[in-house]
Amino acid sequence: MNPVEICRALGDPVRWRIVRLVARDALCVCELADILGMPQSSVSSHVQVIRRSGLLESEKCEKWMYFRVKAEFIKLLRVLDAGNDVPDPAWAEDDRKTLDRLTVRESSCCPRPKHLFKTRRSLFSQSS
Repeated sequence: MNPVEICRALGDPVRWRIVRLVARDALCVCELADILGMPQSSVSSHVQVIRRSGLLESEKCEKWMYFRVKAEFIKLLRVLDAGNDVPDPAWAEDDRKTLDRLTVRESSCCPRPKHLFKTRRSLFSQSS
């Protein structure tokens, strides 16, 4: 684990939003792009920075790659989030969009991951 790379990965507001999302649910880049309202290429670039830091596990399912935060980093993320007195207003919207996106996953282009499908919904509360 390289702490500099982890800090770099978590030091960008968009990457922190991505980490928050994939800490709870395994998501592919197109799902993240829909949730964040960003181009897939931009989301993919951010995901690669996070991935190089060692924070993510991944699963290839057909032509999609799903990403989720490794279990060993969950405690660190909780500690970092607990110190945040003023949550970003976008987080509640991200949470809502994620639930909406996961509801239509079966009928969308993205199949569900086989191994990383278990959600960690309780990781962050709606207000944090």
